[in-house]
Amino acid sequence: MTDYSLTIALPKGKLFAPSAEILEQIGFNTRDFSDESRSLVFEDPARKARFIICRPTDIPTYVEHGAADLGIVGKDSIIEAARNLYELVDLGFGFCRFVIAAPRQALAGNNSYAWKPGVRIATKFPLIARDYLQRKGLQAEIIKLHGNVELAPLVGLADLIVDLVSTGKTLQENNLVPLEEIGQATARLIVNRASYRLKAAEINMLVTKLKTILQTQGGEVTP
Repeated sequence: MTDYSLTIALPKGKLFAPSAEILEQIGFNTRDFSDESRSLVFEDPARKARFIICRPTDIPTYVEHGAADLGIVGKDSIIEAARNLYELVDLGFGFCRFVIAAPRQALAGNNSYAWKPGVRIATKFPLIARDYLQRKGLQAEIIKLHGNVELAPLVGLADLIVDLVSTGKTLQENNLVPLEEIGQATARLIVNRASYRLKAAEINMLVTKLKTILQTQGGEVTP
């Protein structure tokens, strides 16, 4: 039975391929990994590493509880999970923007939105939406959804949405207009607090290699 020195959680979906690629660049054998396979656990015996494939929203939980020493996940999932862990490296890929958006027909002639009592905001990111409201000194009812938040204003469930966008195409297709960018998100390397102490040598070596790759590519290297 292999004694794994590190267990690393990788996200299913759009961040999977660049996550596997950057780990390949620093010496892990990830070429046969897939987030579409029935297998959710992969191994690199030569590096004594195990990789688990998870939903992005679950990765902070796996890392906080020590089921994984490290994880790669978007900043949005880190904020919303509010887990007790460390961010080590901003990996730079998977860039998206948090925006608050309104239906085009709800805007005044200068594309401004008249905030009114009883506003309802639909979002997959209630913590981020709540922080925005607090910073702005605004009040609204936050309705948490798990997907397709663009639908909420179309059927009268909400007046506004807070969502994560990359190109903005989905907003346009649903006749929604961004009012303000309220934050940004990229993929981050996170670590379990205990693992960071107990496996410092292995983790620091991995971080150093990642930062070298990112600097070569002109990417960011700090959270």
